[in-house]
Amino acid sequence: MEGPTRALARFSSNLRFEDLDPNLIESFKKYLLDGIGCGIFGNKQPWVRIVNRMIKEERGRRESTLWLERFKGPAPQVALGLGVMIHSFDFDDYHNAKIHPGAVVIPAVISIGERLNAPGRKIIQAMVAGYETMVRVALATGPNSSRLRGWHLTGTTGTFGSAAASGNLLGLDEEKMTSALGLAGTQSSGLWAFNVDGAMSKRFHPGRSSQSGIIASLLASKGFKGPSQILEAEDGGFFKATSGEANPSLVFEGLGEKFFSLETNIKPYACCASIHSSIDGILSLKKTYGFTPSEVEKIRVGTAHGVILQCGFPYQPKSVLQAQMSLPYCIAVSLLEGKALIEQFSEKKISEPEILHLAKRVEVHLDPEIDRLYPERFANKVEVTLNNGKRLEIKVESPLGSFEKPMTFEEVAQKFRSLTQGIIPQEKSQAIIEKIKKIDEIKETQELTKLLT
Repeated sequence: MEGPTRALARFSSNLRFEDLDPNLIESFKKYLLDGIGCGIFGNKQPWVRIVNRMIKEERGRRESTLWLERFKGPAPQVALGLGVMIHSFDFDDYHNAKIHPGAVVIPAVISIGERLNAPGRKIIQAMVAGYETMVRVALATGPNSSRLRGWHLTGTTGTFGSAAASGNLLGLDEEKMTSALGLAGTQSSGLWAFNVDGAMSKRFHPGRSSQSGIIASLLASKGFKGPSQILEAEDGGFFKATSGEANPSLVFEGLGEKFFSLETNIKPYACCASIHSSIDGILSLKKTYGFTPSEVEKIRVGTAHGVILQCGFPYQPKSVLQAQMSLPYCIAVSLLEGKALIEQFSEKKISEPEILHLAKRVEVHLDPEIDRLYPERFANKVEVTLNNGKRLEIKVESPLGSFEKPMTFEEVAQKFRSLTQGIIPQEKSQAIIEKIKKIDEIKETQELTKLLT
């Protein structure tokens, strides 16, 4: 009987653009545009500057573009930088399997795609192979159990997505793709310890996973053998090592016909995705009932155990990352300013007394109903108690930007323009949008990467 590692290798090595539904292709154009927009914005972040400086100092083979740096380097190292760039501000796409696929897969596809100067159709084809592999590994792992053990699934499952994507572009056959996935899995890493002090390592995980997956596929292409049962092995297999609730059957369910990656979500808010439905809730209550922040006695958010663990802590303004991961901060700033975009998470903003004061009035508690839905749905309940004793409640199951409430290509393009404003000229921004809109028609990846120098 075929195991999950071999099944994913067969799928990702054989996938071709001609196999893809037009609606799926259009969705992946949105993911690509969103990821590149997040990366362009991320270029100026301090943690990105550190990584990019290291990459440029190390130098090496000039084959792949480090965006906006006027620098080309080896594909694996460039993918490291691009992954950190895309995930630099937690504004990149996400899947309810508790992963950020774009920040891992897009760097692998663009850096290897440029190295090979692959046509646009192969870029989309490889993206689908990478996203779908990463999503299925994450779902089958049991994301809630793995998260509660301290694993950051974007880091741990991302190596598989990167290997599948880059291996697809490199033309690996099923046997070599199996080795690539094995070598990817043995490099798997990423821990949630960054949440203690707001460390930069969360931003690092996607880039490192992308780099590791490319190294895995390049080694496999040269005949290096990886473990053929990296997912399912009883002794040291990924599922058993990282989770107590793995369900390998999810790897096989409709593989090649049903695409779980279509359930990828694009963020309208620059913070942890588990908080988005709470932001929708507080903004909806404010719009419906017209109360002001000064009228609020307290706000209670009913959520899942996993969300309490990673986002429910009392807020202290230690870092931008902690603000982005803090449910009390995000609720407070959204209520006060009516939005939770990039400007709501500046170094100056996260320490403003008015926000800190309101954040202290936000209580987070376990809601059994919401806990049962998580992580299949990033739902939350929001209850506002006003000074006059009136209580207002709302339950939000599917936040704005989720696959159930998707953004259009033009809405994603508008987010892209907002992210890139003041960083690249408006004409170049529009040229990138148009190039990605017709990515399946371009003959060479360098038609796109020339716009990203």
